[in-house]
Amino acid sequence: MLARAARGSGALLLRSAVQASARPPRRASSGLPRNTVVLFVPQQEAWVVERMGRFHRILEPGLNILIPVLDRIRYVQSLKEIVINVPEQSAVTLDNVTLQIDGVLYLRIMDPYKASYGVEDPEYAVTQLAQTTMRSELGKLSLDKVFRERESLNANIVDAINQAADCWGIRCLRYEIKDIHVPPRVKESMQMQVEAERRKRATVLESEGTRESAINVAEGKKQAQILASEAEKAEQINQAAGEASAVLAKAKAKAEAIRILAAALTQHNGDAAASLTVAEQYVSAFSKLAKDSNTILLPSNPGDVTSMVAQAMGVYGALTKAPVPGAQNSVSTRSGRNVQGTDANLDEELDRVKLS
Repeated sequence: MLARAARGSGALLLRSAVQASARPPRRASSGLPRNTVVLFVPQQEAWVVERMGRFHRILEPGLNILIPVLDRIRYVQSLKEIVINVPEQSAVTLDNVTLQIDGVLYLRIMDPYKASYGVEDPEYAVTQLAQTTMRSELGKLSLDKVFRERESLNANIVDAINQAADCWGIRCLRYEIKDIHVPPRVKESMQMQVEAERRKRATVLESEGTRESAINVAEGKKQAQILASEAEKAEQINQAAGEASAVLAKAKAKAEAIRILAAALTQHNGDAAASLTVAEQYVSAFSKLAKDSNTILLPSNPGDVTSMVAQAMGVYGALTKAPVPGAQNSVSTRSGRNVQGTDANLDEELDRVKLS
């Protein structure tokens, strides 16, 4: 009988020790002070007093007086913000990936009465609630969303803890996930996925760069062609304007030369000067025969310069003897012949002489 009782008490002590070791270490407190009639309660602490085993009141910080023997300080609650380390635990995500996750819990006792009489160990209860809530929230998310939505996950855990811990007089201020440990194979797969995603983005960026480069090159060629065509157009316009100006200048110079020549022919010895000019042009043209081509056409008497000059002067004389209709001016030559005609008719006659 005694041995059985000893074994039962030993098993009870062992179970109590295991439960105590499973619980997180309690925060440091000032302990339960004795009733010395005159008590000084520290700031940010609440002392719960029982009178004859029944709740009596909560002592405020400062000076307090109790009745000895009858009054007893039963609980001491700290009103400061409490930091609790949530142990590492296993959780399964929505896509069946097992994670090892831990966190930090920040809470504060809002009602010392509920914290004293509503739950046996407030810190242990909140820690267990945080672990179970964390597993429940992680089961709703896939592995990728766990890393992307840590803030929303923390907020959901805080809301769930506050709903359950309201009757305990405890309020959870915030919850932070410290570490998320992924299995090695899953970690390798995630690394490969990240590398593939980076390669994909690099390829996309490279293709976009190539496309932009091709567009810029094509746009540059287009602008270059437009500018070249505009430059060619301006060049042709300028060239045409230059040629027109040159033709006009040549025509004006030719007309002036003809007027000067006509004036010179009307003077003394003008026929002799014209004969000399014709002879010089004949000799110059005869000297250039057979230089540009092997085929040449010669007159019957190429060596008779006198007859050629006489023939040319005969044509000139026949033109000067012909009457010009509508003549208004008379020109007196060296032989005494009168030639009547306007400046325009004179220019036309000189052109005919030159052509002959």
